Amino acid sequence: MHKLLGVFIVVWFSFHVNAQDSLAVAPSPDTVKTHSWKRACLFSAIVPGAGQIYNHIAMPKGKKKAYWKVPLIYAGLGVTTYFAVKNNMLKNDYRTEYESRKIGNAPNNFAEYDDQSLLSLYAQHRNRRDFAILGMGIVYLLNVIDAGVEAHFVNFDISEDLSLSIHPTTYFPNAYGVSFQFKFR
Repeated sequence: MHKLLGVFIVVWFSFHVNAQDSLAVAPSPDTVKTHSWKRACLFSAIVPGAGQIYNHIAMPKGKKKAYWKVPLIYAGLGVTTYFAVKNNMLKNDYRTEYESRKIGNAPNNFAEYDDQSLLSLYAQHRNRRDFAILGMGIVYLLNVIDAGVEAHFVNFDISEDLSLSIHPTTYFPNAYGVSFQFKFR
């Protein structure tokens, strides 16, 4: 039984080996591979700045480079994170001091402030923390948008065949205007 099964497997695979044509030529792709803006956005969404590096690698020689934006992205995220954490810590300190005073303890860290001032400082630092978190989200979103927009311009070429000329014109005796002429050669 095992010999019959072994022979059957060998015969089965031998038919499939002969099915391959040695003279067949693989078809060449008809499309030109383009730079994917979706991939650049995805890379920047996963790791901030990765989309800019992806665009930098794909840019042809002599074009503006994209890697210089990565430190700006991390600086923006770092500064907003710092302010969010700092204001959150201060907010928690003011809340703890206020709650400590409400249960009857003597003022500890912020003796110079009365209860109303502590509540005002608590609200102020909560708002600052929220704005810092909003700023963090804006920097992150701008990072993704920039990667996508720049990916669209990787293969964009502005040649000498495009020109703009501006000339003053007069349509009527007392009306003045400006004429814009675009020339595509």
